[in-house]
Amino acid sequence: TDFQADQPLPVSQRIPAGHPPTPLEAGTAARIFTGASLPPGADTVLMQENCQALEEEHKVRLLKTPEPGQNIRPAGQDIRAGEQLLAPGTRLLPQHLGLLASVGLAQVPVWRRLKVAILSTGDELVPPGQPLQPGQIYNSNRFTLHGLLQALDCQVLDLGDVADTLDATKAALKTAAAEADLVISSGGVSVGDEDHVRSAVEALGELHLWRLAIKPGKPFAHGTLGNTPFMGLPGNPAAVLVTFMILVRPYIRRCQGLAANPGADCFPVPLGFSVDKAAGRRDFRRVRHCREGLNSWLEEAPNQSSGMLSSACWADGLALIPQHQTLKQGELVAYYPFNELVYG
Repeated sequence: TDFQADQPLPVSQRIPAGHPPTPLEAGTAARIFTGASLPPGADTVLMQENCQALEEEHKVRLLKTPEPGQNIRPAGQDIRAGEQLLAPGTRLLPQHLGLLASVGLAQVPVWRRLKVAILSTGDELVPPGQPLQPGQIYNSNRFTLHGLLQALDCQVLDLGDVADTLDATKAALKTAAAEADLVISSGGVSVGDEDHVRSAVEALGELHLWRLAIKPGKPFAHGTLGNTPFMGLPGNPAAVLVTFMILVRPYIRRCQGLAANPGADCFPVPLGFSVDKAAGRRDFRRVRHCREGLNSWLEEAPNQSSGMLSSACWADGLALIPQHQTLKQGELVAYYPFNELVYG
């Protein structure tokens, strides 16, 4: 850089990208292209707009006084030797793949894609597309679980509908446990005569938890089938959605090497309604986050029945109403956006 503007210099070499340079001769310049390596002995690059090729062969005139280090990307500018590229538990996005490739890594250790088996119990269940007979309903839980698991990048093993018998339930759970990393069932976890999941799990493994003080979702089971974890969800469609989002999703994220972070999914928002009757369970109500100017509030879905999926389609999140509490309109509650509970 011991040169001034208007000074002519001989061009000692031409350096295209991908070709190794030779040391720069004293008192000369090199013609260098974007992406090429800087030759030893050089410490700056002047843009060609600030240079003038002379009629005299292999010479250039500097139209601007160069400054040390300009237009150069030094080694280690992006990542230094020994620096951590990505933290364990990082979900690999396109920019992460590009970063790994940029430092020459062709392979990195990752968590294996989780394989999750799902099954639905109930003689009343019929796949969509078939005509309903008296006493039958379409199996919506199967497709809700498919969508939730695919959003978590899980491999889904769908075992379909299982008859309401102990033998059929045991056979389905045994198959699921042998082939999957996690087994999820919907239905059959209540206390009726036709609810066989509890007996089947206890026959094949161990039941660790039975029923929770949450609404919707009181009939919830957790256990193991041999060495395979099991989660039994209620049969009511809205309860399946809520229990998966609040309970199953954090568990799956931990199995994937990610942080569960259930608290990071929510933030406080004022209620646009009052809660006059204290419940003995944590109540996850389907709500819509409304905004007007600088104000925001939560509007409650008209029907909070655990069987109503239409209210979940109307809503855009869940509001946590603490147990044993009454709340006035305007009080703050934790709001969980569906977008975070599904894709976050």
